[in-house]
Amino acid sequence: MAGDTRYIVVVGNPNVGKTALFNAITGLYGDVSNFPGTTVEMCYGRVGRDLVVDTPGVYGISSFSGAEKLVRDLVLTADVIVDVVDAANLERDLFLTLHLIDLGLPVVVALNMSDETARHGLCVNREVLENILGVPVVATAAVKKEGIEALVRELSAARRGHRDAHLVRRLPEMAGELGTSEAIALLLLEGDASAAGTLDLPPGNERMLLYDKRRARANEISGLVYGPGQEEKSFLDKLGQVMIRPSTGFPILIVIMGLLYLLVGVLFAQVVVEFTQGRLMEGYYEPFIRTTLAARMDLESPIGVILTGQFGLLTMAITYLLGLLAPLVIGFFLVLSLLEDSGYLPRVAILMDRLLSVVGLNGMAIIPIVLGFGCVTAATITTRLLPTDRERRIAIFLLALAVPCSAQLAFVTAIMSRLGAAFFILYVMIILVVMVAAGVVLARVLPGFSTPLMLNVPQLRLPRPDNVIIKTWMRSWQFLKEAFPVFVGGALILSLLKLTGTLDVIQSSMEPITVGWLNLPRESASAFIMGLIRRDFGTAGILGMPLTIGEQFVAMVSLTLFVPCIASVMIIFKERGWKEGLVIWIAVLFLAFFIGGLVSKSLWFITGLVGPQAPAVMIGILVLLTAGALGVAFFSKRV
Repeated sequence: MAGDTRYIVVVGNPNVGKTALFNAITGLYGDVSNFPGTTVEMCYGRVGRDLVVDTPGVYGISSFSGAEKLVRDLVLTADVIVDVVDAANLERDLFLTLHLIDLGLPVVVALNMSDETARHGLCVNREVLENILGVPVVATAAVKKEGIEALVRELSAARRGHRDAHLVRRLPEMAGELGTSEAIALLLLEGDASAAGTLDLPPGNERMLLYDKRRARANEISGLVYGPGQEEKSFLDKLGQVMIRPSTGFPILIVIMGLLYLLVGVLFAQVVVEFTQGRLMEGYYEPFIRTTLAARMDLESPIGVILTGQFGLLTMAITYLLGLLAPLVIGFFLVLSLLEDSGYLPRVAILMDRLLSVVGLNGMAIIPIVLGFGCVTAATITTRLLPTDRERRIAIFLLALAVPCSAQLAFVTAIMSRLGAAFFILYVMIILVVMVAAGVVLARVLPGFSTPLMLNVPQLRLPRPDNVIIKTWMRSWQFLKEAFPVFVGGALILSLLKLTGTLDVIQSSMEPITVGWLNLPRESASAFIMGLIRRDFGTAGILGMPLTIGEQFVAMVSLTLFVPCIASVMIIFKERGWKEGLVIWIAVLFLAFFIGGLVSKSLWFITGLVGPQAPAVMIGILVLLTAGALGVAFFSKRV
């Protein structure tokens, strides 16, 4: 780079603390979580005049996956590479370290989580490791900001390490013959398609030979640098093992989900929202706004309707955003942060691996799915972590169809909490059945197979309160900043449509669907119009409508399955191309109305037979159908 500015790239395996180290070095904030796959795109920061880049976690440097290709291109142009390794997992992490050294790149090793090695009965001899590798090795504990100053000082000492003896002799000669760098020559030997394309040569076939030798070296080095320690098997270590056994893991999962529902669905959605929306916003804020404006203008005038009418910019939009959405989004991100930082999500991935294989995915897909409950747009990007294009296609479709983002989930929770436990359970089951059914169909239609689960399972930890609070605040604030203009803009559009009479025309044109098929009042069309902009805004539109319990339930199912927000659609188009993206959008739109209509007709029919017990009867029917379908799927897969 120009002048004295250096280009520093932070690399490492998934879940070794790269982002925590990046935050500590630069003083910035990026999501730090105790599960692999948090970082899906690059983050930039500075230390002094130097530019620092945080990268997605990878196990090697090549072009065999999108993340590996991205990191490979970055490290080949870097002035300094900070290789972050987990001090308790050197056998695994040194493979990447040796790959960087074999490429002849300037490396500094951050021996991270050094404070936790004692729990594993390990003691790492840093000096021996430094002598063997031939590069600076600094012990760090990034989340505690220990060793950071020493690491920054050692950046100037980054250098090429001790290559494999065979490569020391071979690579310079090969690079000279090809007129390229030694790093590109090594990548060519390993079968890197991009390197081969650059040189217009066929890829080499020595990948497995070189990888096996590198793995053997990593194992040998780890055996030399680990010294004896006193193992401390804590309660969390034992609990972490219990959580991945199906016999105990699933009951624990059910209990945790129940506790989370009490936290978000009861405490935040009812107690907190009743105070913020009911008392503060509707009890004090809205009357104050109307009284203040009434003294200055006619509230029935066009400008008065726009500001304080049914879709008022200063009433409905602000009340929903601050009184309802804000506390629920904060509650959801608090829960998500606790799950992430505890290290529980990878254990859920292991538990769900076999079930997800039915829909053509492995347990790793639980990460974008869970992230989708925060933001479907970000989760769609996270599908890059999945190993095959087939799995990415399936995951993106399921995210677009059946995963509500935190904002929509907030409104859904607020509405469903008023309908009772039976309707809530039925709602969850319908969404899950639709997701599974769609996944099964895609898994049968799309060519290929689901790949085995290979996932680093981190230690189970007590979440750090400071990280949980910062992460919850940063995510919530960012989300609300993005949602504010959308809510205000959507309210303005609806107010203008209402004033001009266009809304009545649209509602009338949608009557065959909303009234005839979904059995909803014609006014519900406005919610679906808003849903085209953002699903959560459409769901919010249901709140002010005088709907029966059954109508609210049908609307929630239909809007949950409705097309994702515009930002998500743009990312889908970017990831899958506009043709496939358009097919996904149309398919989701059709399924939302089709499933919503089936639910409406079924609820109406069963209510006519059994009355108020209809939700319980529908739950029983769904349980039987789901059990039968899963049994057939597992049996057909084995056969």
